[in-house]
Amino acid sequence: MLKKLLIASVCSVVAMTATGAIAQTCHDGPVTVGFLPKLDTDPYFQVAGEGAQEAQAEIGGKVIQSAPSQATAEAQIEFINNLVTQGVQVIAISANDANAVAPALKRAKANGVQVISYDSDVAADARSLFINQALGTSLAAMMLQSMNEMIGEGDFAILSSTPTATNQNAWIDQMKNEMASNPDYKGLNLVQVAYGEESEQINQQQTLALAQAYPDLKGIIVPAGIGLPAAARALEEAGLTGKIKLTGLAPASLIRKYIADGSAQDIWWNVTDLGYLAYYAAQAVAQCKVTGEAGETFDAGRLGTYTVGNAGEVVLGEAKIVTPENLDEFKF
Repeated sequence: MLKKLLIASVCSVVAMTATGAIAQTCHDGPVTVGFLPKLDTDPYFQVAGEGAQEAQAEIGGKVIQSAPSQATAEAQIEFINNLVTQGVQVIAISANDANAVAPALKRAKANGVQVISYDSDVAADARSLFINQALGTSLAAMMLQSMNEMIGEGDFAILSSTPTATNQNAWIDQMKNEMASNPDYKGLNLVQVAYGEESEQINQQQTLALAQAYPDLKGIIVPAGIGLPAAARALEEAGLTGKIKLTGLAPASLIRKYIADGSAQDIWWNVTDLGYLAYYAAQAVAQCKVTGEAGETFDAGRLGTYTVGNAGEVVLGEAKIVTPENLDEFKF
């Protein structure tokens, strides 16, 4: 009898994931996915959300997207709890702090809610999959390459978002290591890492502060979607466009004129596809089609089949350095 009861309860199984054994409900069909970006006003996440909606229209289920007005872990924790209360089956989060949000995500998992991350990862034991927009190593390498191509040698700064931003801290560390080990970058001198705190106003203030603090500053790397356009506008208003070169990560459409005139470059990817892929991945996890083990595969609609890599990482694809020559390829 006990065996029959266990078989009858197939929707409640113990699923082995990349982070160990957890109690998981396997759903028979599409479920509700709660998307939790870093910040509610960032157009990057709005466009990624449109990709999730596109995927939802194809395979069913439901998308709920909500985010805090401040880019802090504390604010995200409240939204995690709210999504659990709303009864979502999967949370897809872009973390403001990988470790600070982990306990709340683990509590959500204990309540039967599956967790994936996208754009910016969380602690690996707090989620099943990480949907990465591009290999972090390639993004960091491209930003440094872009800066080197534009200024050749001299002082440059980095204007990141927050001191706890998981992906950006990893990129900064890689750039520092690359400069220390690659003779191609021996002429580059990193003078400061500053933070724009996911605020347009603070990013503009920090840009001008860097220009004032370092009179010989030739460039700024801005690995943040809000920060790069804000920095470009600040330099333009100060009459410094072109004198201080910019590169980093941002919607190409937001800095189109600066790319076109050669004062900025950009490293970018298809943001709509990131949200689209995250939604397909969330549904695959909810239905126990993937658990996070390396080598597992799942279908992602028009994007094709994806394979889970080490530590549950799924990579959308390759990014590109956006220049005047290929600018028309990027509609956002």
